[in-house]
Amino acid sequence: MLNRLWQIGARQTLPLVILVILVLAACGTAPSNTTARPAAQTTPFDTLVADLIENAAQNATPVPDSLIAEADAEYVLLGNLYERLAPSVVFIEVIITQDSSFGAPNGGNGSGFVYDLNGHIVTNAHVVKDADVITVRFNDGYIADAEVVGVDTYSDLAVIRVNVPAERLIPIPIGDSDIARVGDRAVVIGNPFGLASSMTSGIISAKGRQIPSAELLDATLPAGFQNPSIIQVDANINPGNSGGPLLNSRGEVIGVNTAIRTETGVFEGVGFAVPSSTVRRVIPELIADGAVNYAWIGISAMSAADGLGVASLAEPLNLPVSSGVLVSTITQDSPAAKAGLRGGTRIVTVRGVEVCTGGDIIVAVDDRPVHDMDELVTYLVQNSSPGDEIVLRLIRDRETLDLPVLLEARPTEGVIGTNCGEEPEQ
Repeated sequence: MLNRLWQIGARQTLPLVILVILVLAACGTAPSNTTARPAAQTTPFDTLVADLIENAAQNATPVPDSLIAEADAEYVLLGNLYERLAPSVVFIEVIITQDSSFGAPNGGNGSGFVYDLNGHIVTNAHVVKDADVITVRFNDGYIADAEVVGVDTYSDLAVIRVNVPAERLIPIPIGDSDIARVGDRAVVIGNPFGLASSMTSGIISAKGRQIPSAELLDATLPAGFQNPSIIQVDANINPGNSGGPLLNSRGEVIGVNTAIRTETGVFEGVGFAVPSSTVRRVIPELIADGAVNYAWIGISAMSAADGLGVASLAEPLNLPVSSGVLVSTITQDSPAAKAGLRGGTRIVTVRGVEVCTGGDIIVAVDDRPVHDMDELVTYLVQNSSPGDEIVLRLIRDRETLDLPVLLEARPTEGVIGTNCGEEPEQ
């Protein structure tokens, strides 16, 4: 970049140099026809360029303080956020002794942030899962041992606790990720590569991503349960940032940094954070019970992220709506099966992909519109518990009906789903 800037600068000054040379030549005295004169002394080209640069530097004036203040406003904000919140972000080191190679302990590190004055610290499940020893280092170097309070692999969130004086604890307020918009500032404070209290910043790049957190963390759990409403950011997130806060401009937590998409193992421009709306749902339950009990319906649908949601299928399948969840199959003995939801009846090929169609289309839950499966799962995660009854608004055979569904707890073992056109057992 420096070479490019220098080349552009040289080109911009060259016409001025040529103009000066031409003016000097024009101002010379005309040669006499009668008297021979010695050759004129010329100034070297490099000397002219150096003089011009020196004159420009001497004539430049400082930028007004008001303009400097305006240009630095963003950096003043970032500096203020760091000064206020860095003491709330901790460095977490773990040691795992069980199942270690050759009997030697192994471990890792991550980040976390103070949640309350009772010593609770929020981090990622994958940071502290299976840890035998957990050490927390505060911003000022103070070190304390910690114990696990609760771990939830579905959301990749966990709570640990330190027994320290309350005056050492500075909780960070939890913000509202639902009102955060693409383009908003996103600030990360954490410990990338073990470098304590590092800050990076960027913007929210997208919302509504999904990550199969449970599948990545625990192969014994049933597949298919996604971590919904994930926030995508372009702020640098690297190994060691996991579990640290994603902050807005007001210094509120709008997410917990959890993953990156990479082919090299380091940040390549795409980072992900669990939204604060999920934090508000999960963390109090982890503190109270040590685990989170999620509700479950028992349906499958094509992925909107893969271009197979209702919005993209509406025209080729002649659907009556352009948003919602097109139910493909129903899990046997599930709440959906017991309530009478209907899956697809036939397979149609759309853009080279087989799609199960003819099933119910869910367009709202408890009078709240849902545009895709991510929004439906998000609603269940954040607003429901096993034993609750919800009302699904369906489009069936081009007619609208409301169907009550009694929710149950997510299964802990594999479930049996139907095939397209097959009725589930109830």
